[in-house]
Amino acid sequence: MIKHVNNTVLMVQCALITGLVIKPAQAQVAYGGARENDFGSIARNITHSIEELPGLLTGVAYLMGITLGVLGIMKIKDHVETPANTPLKDGAIRIGTGGALFALPLVYESMLNTMGVTNVGVAPATLSRAEFNLR
Repeated sequence: MIKHVNNTVLMVQCALITGLVIKPAQAQVAYGGARENDFGSIARNITHSIEELPGLLTGVAYLMGITLGVLGIMKIKDHVETPANTPLKDGAIRIGTGGALFALPLVYESMLNTMGVTNVGVAPATLSRAEFNLR
């Protein structure tokens, strides 16, 4: 039987093997030079890690919106066939929720444009430097 390996699983396995075989200082040099573990690099790593999150949430919102819309139509069909067993509100709630989820990415993009996070409109405030002195 041929086993299909997901790219993410393969990358995690490689990272674990690298962490076990190579010392941490050597691993930093192997991955593009030594870096400091300061607040700025941690913030950059977090920002870089969540860059694709809005795209993932958009896809999930569209998928769930379409699914709930179809389930709502099926519930309304059940109501037409047997009104005593299936109330009309069940289908209407599913269709309304599906429409709200389907519109969620548009609302999110409008919110970002209103706040000025994108290139359109006013530029957002930025933090240019942060220092922490611990003793």
